[in-house]
Amino acid sequence: MTDKPGVTGIGGIFFKSRDPKALRTWYANNLGLEPMTPYGHNFKWREGDDNREALTVWNPFAADTTYFDPSPHPFMVNFRVRHLDALLEQLRAQGVQVDERIEEYDYGRFAWVMDPEGNRIELWEPSQTPPPDGQ
Repeated sequence: MTDKPGVTGIGGIFFKSRDPKALRTWYANNLGLEPMTPYGHNFKWREGDDNREALTVWNPFAADTTYFDPSPHPFMVNFRVRHLDALLEQLRAQGVQVDERIEEYDYGRFAWVMDPEGNRIELWEPSQTPPPDGQ
């Protein structure tokens, strides 16, 4: 396993929906994706040499959400990353559009960048503690 800054996996897949509650219900009834938290369904798995608990989130957002702004696209991918600050420095050096805001929670740190086609990408550096239920 490398210790270089970069992506370690997909942290979440988010997309806009006309009726997120109804869509969550449809996916639960038809595909077994029960909403485990207010943030959607969590796919739990194990990561790294220490086999710590990890997760990938699947969640529809309201069609009028501004969370994906300034992207005009109806989806956003969240990547799990290591060494968020160093990765953001590398991206800036490459001319990537980096949102200056970083949000910190007990379960990790978040930052956002834009790809060349205007897709907003969320970068999540998980803490050693997995998100609590409901997060």
